[in-house]
Amino acid sequence: MQQNNSVTEFILLGLTQDPMRQKVVFVIFFIFYVGTVVGNLLIIVTIKSSRTLESPMYFFLFYLSLADSCFSTSTAPRLIVDALSAKKIISYNECMTQVFSLHLFGCMEIFVLILMAVDRYVAICKPLRYPTIMSRQACTILIVLAWIGSFIHSIAQIILALRLPFCGPNLIDHYCCDLQPLLKLACMDTYVINTLLVSNSGAICSSSFVILMISYIVILHSLRNHSAEGRKKALSTCTSHIIVVVLFFGPCIFIYTRPPTTFPMDKMVAVFYTIGTPFLNPLIYTLRNVEVKNAMRKLWHLKITSENKK
Repeated sequence: MQQNNSVTEFILLGLTQDPMRQKVVFVIFFIFYVGTVVGNLLIIVTIKSSRTLESPMYFFLFYLSLADSCFSTSTAPRLIVDALSAKKIISYNECMTQVFSLHLFGCMEIFVLILMAVDRYVAICKPLRYPTIMSRQACTILIVLAWIGSFIHSIAQIILALRLPFCGPNLIDHYCCDLQPLLKLACMDTYVINTLLVSNSGAICSSSFVILMISYIVILHSLRNHSAEGRKKALSTCTSHIIVVVLFFGPCIFIYTRPPTTFPMDKMVAVFYTIGTPFLNPLIYTLRNVEVKNAMRKLWHLKITSENKK
């Protein structure tokens, strides 16, 4: 589908052109990426290994951590390697693959956050029907639908990207391939494609954020009828979710719900939601969640005990 293109590769300008700052970028984002992968894998292993974390909330947290790891992997390794490269070249096919993976796992994260909000709503507002509504079968179906929805979204994005003709220049003023920077290089009027982009990615980000905020307002309002202990536990869980939602959707809405204009802070905003938020999510969910911390301690204790017996 690469038609009317004289461009077979792109050059990413990255976050900075200064050699000293590039070394700083390498160190910082290498630490962020390793922390993201280790933190999310620790959550994944803990949830899979612990019998105390079998509720729907941790079932969805497992997939959020999986989406976080893959979402960060779609951009961070390229940014890290390019920080030490003299020429940051990415082929056309690699660029399109990055667009696809970025939107696939980013959209999956959005859908999982919505499912986690649904789970909290049912648990707090309809506690007697919770086991029936949020059964393991129902949760599995919801996750499958989330994957299907994410795949459809990313297919729509890659179709838009593949329809763009490139005839030079091939300098992308960004650290990764995405539709916004690619639109600036296209040899055509991109008004219609940008409108489709805003109505797709922008609408998903904005509508999902509104739905999530309304759901948490309803949840928090319903807590007035619960006991003090129940309110404290529910507030702790909901606060973690709200922090994650705001950190992820704020930058996402800023990037995808506006005309094709460029701002100096665009790259840093993109870095925050593609690399920063996946790094912060494990910290937020472990530091604020007693059950996860206890399960991690037990898992670590069992590992040490088994090694000592050997």
